[in-house]
Amino acid sequence: MSNITHVYFDGLGIDFDLPSVAFSVFGYDIHWYGIIIAFGFSLAVLYGGRKAYKWKMSLDGMTDVLIWGTLLGIVCARLYYVAFEWEYYSQHLNEIPAIWNGGIAIYGGIIGALIGAAIGCKIGKIDFLNLLDLGSLGLLIGQGIGRWGNFFNQEAFGTNTDTALFRMWSPKIHDTLENSAALLAQKGITVDPNTAVHPTFLYESVWCLLSFVVLHIVVTYFRKFKGEIFMLYGILYGAERMIVEGMRTDSLYIGSTTIRVSQLLSAIIVVVALVFFIYFMTKYKKGKLPKALQLDDLDALEEANKKAKAEQKAELEEKKRQKALKKQEKKDKRNKK
Repeated sequence: MSNITHVYFDGLGIDFDLPSVAFSVFGYDIHWYGIIIAFGFSLAVLYGGRKAYKWKMSLDGMTDVLIWGTLLGIVCARLYYVAFEWEYYSQHLNEIPAIWNGGIAIYGGIIGALIGAAIGCKIGKIDFLNLLDLGSLGLLIGQGIGRWGNFFNQEAFGTNTDTALFRMWSPKIHDTLENSAALLAQKGITVDPNTAVHPTFLYESVWCLLSFVVLHIVVTYFRKFKGEIFMLYGILYGAERMIVEGMRTDSLYIGSTTIRVSQLLSAIIVVVALVFFIYFMTKYKKGKLPKALQLDDLDALEEANKKAKAEQKAELEEKKRQKALKKQEKKDKRNKK
């Protein structure tokens, strides 16, 4: 099968060839999907690193968080997807590790990243609530950019439309819809393989990047308590996912029902996050915010860090002095002999 497909954007009047493979190294194909995911991840890490430095968070501790969060995030994103597509993967076990072909679930990734981050925070002595706020911003960067990997794979698209400005079609979309038409019909979804579809990857990408801009402004100028950005992320992303998921043709379902897993989970997340946000914002306004959620005094933290470094330096110098004294004593003893 060719790694190049031709994409048509009817509403814009443009079309072009789209490769799924960027290049090959020693016979192994390097897919655009992986490159884009890695690019989004790198930008998220750079942004998070700068914020962590400003918030006086231990860079060694953040490294622990990054390692654990990344590993468990990737593994759980794949396992979550495989679990809800087990009917297929139970017959194709060798394809389970083939993450480069697509087939990961963001909510699985978030669950894994949260577990990994909790472990990393414990090891690296990082404030977990601060980390959640920071991680939410990084997630929006990664999701906003990473969705373009779906575009290069021509996956994660929506149902048919002849009115959406950015509607798209390609032979790969045609084949996917043709192969899944019968299964979609069982879920009450009728598709025409010859008609353009909603570019749901684009809708989510734009929403995530705009949400990042909004939350970046909030965290920079208006943040009131730890965990606030994480709650707002849950509200913003959950609301978008509820809407866009309803357009998609590749949703994961609960068993044989027509209930989309991500829509249900998104609805729960929005409600829970909204309740917590209102509750703690009310506590903040009344001056009764729990101590664990109160923002750190960065000036005090900086002074404490300076004091700790000064003490470490003094301790090191004292050790050097003691070592020099012992060396001198040995030298004096040899001279007396």
